[in-house]
Amino acid sequence: MPWHAWLTLAVLAGTVYVLATDRFSPAPTLLGAVILLLVTRVITPAQAFSGFSNPAPITVAALFIFAAAVDKTGALQPIVGAILGGSNGERRVLARIVAPVAGASAFLNNTPIVAMLAPQISAWADRNGLARSRFLMPLSFASILGGMVTLIGTSTNIVVSGLLQAHGQPPLGMFELTPVGLPVALLGLGLIVLLAPVVLPDRRGPRRQVEEETRQFVVTMRVVPGGAVDGRTVEVAGLRRLQGLFLVEVERDGETIAPVTPTTVIHGGDRLTFVGKADHVVDIQRTRGLESTERDHLLVFDDPDHTFFEAVVGEASPLVGRTLKEAEFRGRYQAAVVAIHRAGERVNAKLGEVPLRVGDTLILLADPGFRDRWRDRNDFLLVSTLGGAPPMASRKALWVGLIGAGIVVTTATGLMPILDASLLAVLALLLLRVLSPREARAAVDLDVIIVIAAAFGLGAAIEASGLGHSIARLLLDVFGGFGNAGALFAVVLATVLMTVVITNNAVAVLMFPIALSVAQDIGAEPRLFAIALAIAASASFLTPIGYQTNTMVYGAGGYRFRDYARLGAPVSVLVTVGVVLVVRLGLAT
Repeated sequence: MPWHAWLTLAVLAGTVYVLATDRFSPAPTLLGAVILLLVTRVITPAQAFSGFSNPAPITVAALFIFAAAVDKTGALQPIVGAILGGSNGERRVLARIVAPVAGASAFLNNTPIVAMLAPQISAWADRNGLARSRFLMPLSFASILGGMVTLIGTSTNIVVSGLLQAHGQPPLGMFELTPVGLPVALLGLGLIVLLAPVVLPDRRGPRRQVEEETRQFVVTMRVVPGGAVDGRTVEVAGLRRLQGLFLVEVERDGETIAPVTPTTVIHGGDRLTFVGKADHVVDIQRTRGLESTERDHLLVFDDPDHTFFEAVVGEASPLVGRTLKEAEFRGRYQAAVVAIHRAGERVNAKLGEVPLRVGDTLILLADPGFRDRWRDRNDFLLVSTLGGAPPMASRKALWVGLIGAGIVVTTATGLMPILDASLLAVLALLLLRVLSPREARAAVDLDVIIVIAAAFGLGAAIEASGLGHSIARLLLDVFGGFGNAGALFAVVLATVLMTVVITNNAVAVLMFPIALSVAQDIGAEPRLFAIALAIAASASFLTPIGYQTNTMVYGAGGYRFRDYARLGAPVSVLVTVGVVLVVRLGLAT
């Protein structure tokens, strides 16, 4: 390989390493890699920034806005009652969930679908005494599988369509993916219904645990010197028979007193650790003579209008890697963190000093407007109320439905490209006042748009440097003996494995020139390889961080990292084999 191919390989390897280790967020990482390749003259400025002039990022941004309108108006709400109409056996319930979710995801962005349904499925499971862990991961996986069926099912499909345009080919049609994506999705949904009750653990998420008597939180209080509790025994101070709370230890001058007896004398400055139900934390906060040691980030709890919320920390959140104190959580969010859940377990530590991670679920106490303020921001992937009535569809939901149907019809019939249809849809939403300009701006995830645009530059470097051709030759040397099917399998397998460590959009762009080179070398139709690539790049089932919807249900379902492989591994194998078999029929004809 020439020197610029080796340099591109080094930059690419470094980029994958940074993304896999979460040292920096994807947007600056990919943009930095493109700039490095630009200044070393591997690519020209036109190649480096070609993604910013491609229709794909603008189309994805427009569909983000449409998805926000769906979420705001509750346009999908009428189908929720039918989905959760009763139990009637776990597999039947799963079938009622995954089928309509996949159908909706074929035409809508996955994120608002999961954001809308996850809280309601969780509450429904809790009411019926079922483990939400059996339903939330299938919900996420079904939305991913549904996105493989049509052009607008996921942003990855639009990215691949934009790449085809950039290479002088017509963009993908609305249903051009369907002959491959639909049978793969149907097989995947069947496998989920069959395996989920067997392989997924029986775990309760934070919401169910809040409502159960056994649900425990940790709250630490400080005894106010000279206050009502100072100098009294635990029993006299009224700290022995607290409803729903238990005094587990007393910390005094660096020493721990445990267990705590009714005759233990409490002194000013002591730190008391209580374990108990979340709603009784409010009562202990009101106790005279005690003050919260978390007061730097807790609200005053006397306001009767406060509501409990469940918020999931996302990959792009400014909270990642920071403690509540460092983030000045109370002042910024006007909310109190009552507990932190991670990998299915409550974090038993001083809340203000716990560095937050992607997928952490925070139990918050805030005013009722908290969700409306933060649900469209990058700080949290999902914000839902603990309890309460589900949202109702608004009057403007009908307009949203008609606009969505217009996007599908005009694009499917060739009346206008997907870019034009999606931009007209945004204009209609604004003119009909379904969304305000501020809400439309907030709906666009700029990090995703930058990732897509910057990845085009990396893809151009892989192609221009000859690295794509070299990798294609390597794949053919290993798998070429199995014919065209072997070459296709190599591309699909490499794509699926890469989705474990980097975003699906980036994988699609990076693998596109390699897939194109493989197709050209074996004399196959490049378009079929592009379709296989688009579907494989969406097959992010193995980890909670491989796809945004997986992260959204990670904490809410009480999952641990390895739980995803239990169901995700067989689904990934099925998608890999299914794509190869279906596309191979197209190669043979």
